[in-house]
Amino acid sequence: MSQRFTAELLGTFALVFFAVGSAVFGLISIGPFGVALAFGVILLALAYAIGPVSGCHVNPAVTLGVLLARGITGKAAGIYIAAQLIGAILAGGLLKIMVTYGGVLDNTGALGTNSWGATVDTLGAFIIEVALTALLVLVVLLVTRADAAPGFAGLAIGLVLTGIHLVGIPLTGTSVNPARSIGPALFYWPALPQLWLFIVAPLIGGALAFGLSKALPPTPRPVREVDPSGARP
Repeated sequence: MSQRFTAELLGTFALVFFAVGSAVFGLISIGPFGVALAFGVILLALAYAIGPVSGCHVNPAVTLGVLLARGITGKAAGIYIAAQLIGAILAGGLLKIMVTYGGVLDNTGALGTNSWGATVDTLGAFIIEVALTALLVLVVLLVTRADAAPGFAGLAIGLVLTGIHLVGIPLTGTSVNPARSIGPALFYWPALPQLWLFIVAPLIGGALAFGLSKALPPTPRPVREVDPSGARP
């Protein structure tokens, strides 16, 4: 379990520091598409790097979906979420150090935190975060099943996260991950009053994804008939 804890901590740290950092350090130069691509590529790389160790959840909403699908125990889920939060907070702290003491211009003006109000209201933000998280977690649950095409899970997850960010960045900055939102918000206090939405909505989305996955049961594998004589066909 210690290896999985470390993998989730380091994976979430990398996702928050480098992907959120792409917005903080370079939003003006790379634009929303560049930020979306950074999130997708980093998660894709992490899926193949730490997936064999922990499954590469790096997101409490994903962990909740996997827990409901009975892919992880309650105790393990708690350990995963603790690791994810620690990793995100460490990343948020390092982003703050870079901006405050490292001479880095914060391109977002808000340490890459999530918010709503300029382009979407509270209800709209809640709906989009639930929907986008449900899509992410549903893809994770489906592509990691036994009947999924082997070797392509990381690619599918990375691509869907890229697409999700292209939709969500203009509205909320895209959370779909409570840890991703909590880490930077703890170091940019004006974001705290809206933080609740980016915790609650993704968790609801994760639970919704589990329900949707039950409507898409695994494809049964064909049963190979066995010759009672023991002869090969």
